[in-house]
Formats: sequence, C-alpha cells, structure tokens
Amino acid sequence: MGPITLSADVKSSSVSVASSDACNKKMRNSMLERRKPFASVSTGEEKPFDFFRTLFEGFIAGGTAGVVVETALYPIDTIKTRLQAARGGGKINFQGLYSGLAGNLAGVLPASALFVGVYEPTKQKLLKLFPENLSAAAHLTAGAVGGMAASLIRVPTEVIKQRMQTGQFTSAPDAVRLIVSKEGFKGIYAGYGSFLLRDLPFDALQFCIYEQLRIGYKAAAQRDLNDPENAIIGAFAGALTGAITTPLDVIKTRLMVQGSANQYKGIFDCVQTIVREEGPPALLKGIGPRVLWIGIGGSIFFGVLESTKRFLAQRRPTTLPQNSDTKQD
Repeated sequence: MGPITLSADVKSSSVSVASSDACNKKMRNSMLERRKPFASVSTGEEKPFDFFRTLFEGFIAGGTAGVVVETALYPIDTIKTRLQAARGGGKINFQGLYSGLAGNLAGVLPASALFVGVYEPTKQKLLKLFPENLSAAAHLTAGAVGGMAASLIRVPTEVIKQRMQTGQFTSAPDAVRLIVSKEGFKGIYAGYGSFLLRDLPFDALQFCIYEQLRIGYKAAAQRDLNDPENAIIGAFAGALTGAITTPLDVIKTRLMVQGSANQYKGIFDCVQTIVREEGPPALLKGIGPRVLWIGIGGSIFFGVLESTKRFLAQRRPTTLPQNSDTKQD
C-alpha cells in the first residue's frame, strides 16, 4: 500500500505545482495588460485573416450605413451646399431639399461599400504590421486608402448631386449627359483635387478618432461597446472632423458647382478669390449645417456599421475559430 500512497502524493504535488504556475502566468499576463498604453490593441491568439470575408462584410456594412445616413440627412446636406455655393449676400432656396437623392444613392451605395470594404482589411493588416503603440497610424493610413479608392465613385456622385442641389439640373441622367457634352468627361470629375484635399484628411481623421476613442473606452470599461455608445463616439468624431475640414469643403463645393464658367483656376486661386471678395469668414460658410449633418451622420453611420458588422459576424461559418482577443479595431 505504501508505493500506491507515494504515487498519489507525487501526482497531487505535480497538479499543485502546475496549478500554481498557471495562476502565476495569469497574474503576469494581467499585469502586462494593465500596463498597455491607451491606444494599444491586444493581439491575443491570432485567428486566420480571411481577406475576402472581411472585404465582403465591409462592402455590406458600409453600403448599408451609407444609404441610411444619406437618406436621413440629405436635406441638411442640401442646405449646407446652397449656403456654400451662394456668393456674397445671395438668398438660400429652401425648396426641393431632396432634389437629386435617388441619383445620389446610386453613387453613395457603391462608394460607401467600397470605402469600408477596402478600409476593414487594410486596417486589420496594418494593425498586425505596426507596433501596438502606433495603432493610430494604422487607422489613419487605412482611412486614407479607403478614401482614395472610394473617390473614384464619390467625385462624380458629388458633382452631380451638388449641381442638382443648386438647381442646375432636374435629373441625374440629364446632369451626366449635359455635363459630359459641355465640359467633357473631366466635367464629372470637376474639383477632384480639392475633393481629395478635403476627403482624404477627413476620412483618415474621422476613422482614427473614432477607432482610438473606442479602444480607450473599451479598455476603461473592460467590455465590448453597445450600439448607443458606438453612436455617441461616432457623433463626436464626425462633428469634430467636420468642423476642422469646413474650409476644405467650401473650396471643394465652389470648384464643383462652377461648371463651364470657370470662375476659379484652381484650389489656390479659389481660396484667394474667396478671401479677397468675401473675406476669410466665407471659408467657414455652412459650418453649422456641416457639423450638425456630419455629427448626426457619424452617429447613425457608425451605429449602423457596427451593428451590421456584428450581425454578419454572428452568421460566419462555425468552423472558423472564434476568439474575442483577436487583434482588431
């Protein structure tokens, strides 16, 4: 009986030591996690990166969010555009605030889908390549890359939309046909340079601010965010970025709606002419509707985006490994 008792004691001792080592390891990991900086992200155990699934889910989530926002807030955008396009003391027409919505949605859907579809896999790849304390750089870069891809659809959509909002055309097909016939194919890409000057910084800043605030909030709350919290963070990120980029938006609007008149020779000439003829405050025209529009839009967009992403994630094939600690955001 003696050897049997000795064998049991050895096993018990071994289990006790293993248990002690596991506890110590957990404590060390816990201490390391608490030392991570505000904007770092946890790597955990990496699950395989499915590029095409991420791309597909980004398309669906981005397109859904873009259409919901554009439909809900189109009248505010119309008022903002008319304020910016008015020269001097021109009066603002408040009729036809949904003018051009249908044609605009035809562009917003693929543009938003393309943006998020490119942004999501780019973000996840960069987060794996960049050090944890440079996650902000990954978000900035991914936002700029997504904006560049989406600009190929956004610019023609924006040109047609703003021409219709200012009463130059009554339908999107007529707008395309007449713009191309009078100004050539480059007419539908009018103001492309100013659009990139505004939208690339805007996209990069808005998504960076949003993602970094989410990381900080999740670290403080030690849980995933719910839809209202995502919406509030999205509203703050959108409003702040919208206010900062208003002068760029005014320049972009003036260049896009000038048509064949060509009052401005380029971005710098547009700035100089506005400042000389209307004064520096003119560069902030429409800031109120813009901040309101983008703030509310950010709330709706990011709320719908995260909700749709979560809905799609819950319907992924169960054969894929699930790990809540995957490096993301």
